[in-house]
Amino acid sequence: MVSEPISKTLDWKPALCPRPITLQGRTVRLEPLNAKVHAGLWQAVQGHDAVWTWLADGPYSDEASLGASLASKQSAADAVFLAIVPEEIGTIAGYASFMRMDPANGVVEVGNILLSPPLQRTTAATEAMYLMARHVFEDLGYRRYEWKCNALNLPSRRAAERLGFRFEGIFRQHMVIKGQNRDTAWYSMLDSEWPAREQAFEAWLDPTNFDTTGRQKKNLNTGDR
Repeated sequence: MVSEPISKTLDWKPALCPRPITLQGRTVRLEPLNAKVHAGLWQAVQGHDAVWTWLADGPYSDEASLGASLASKQSAADAVFLAIVPEEIGTIAGYASFMRMDPANGVVEVGNILLSPPLQRTTAATEAMYLMARHVFEDLGYRRYEWKCNALNLPSRRAAERLGFRFEGIFRQHMVIKGQNRDTAWYSMLDSEWPAREQAFEAWLDPTNFDTTGRQKKNLNTGDR
């Protein structure tokens, strides 16, 4: 006779809810998104409508329309948006958010990630994701960090796996975005996995991993690929 599994009682207290915060790294700074302060995002994305392909909003036809969107994100009650400011550029080049926040169960998602062309495939972009993950696990006390994207969005899925998120499955007909069906690919990272992920990030981000031109010597290896 097989006994029924017994749920393990957790020594658990709710996590802290994300708040607007500045997170400083070596190559990038994350700071609370502000429509006025970060109006320069228009220059970074103007003429690059493809950056909005997989997002629920955009593209925008003019600076005023984008500014109104940034103001809405700045005041959102259900998400915390952070501007991504690479040190090399010195001005906003993208943003990301903490969303679907469930501190009682220790679950939060990173999403609404916009990377302008100057930010894509850079050390700063990777370090921004590292700083957000570290904040979630080490400062706020979350158990589960989620990444979700359109199942057809192969670059996002590759990014999730590179950053150490584990694929969990596809939610079919999960959403309707811009009038189109979205099957959603779900990924997660757990607090028990974070120490190894952190070690991999820090080894990759170490200045000795880059040559004089800024090219990486070793790929980011988070262990699950």
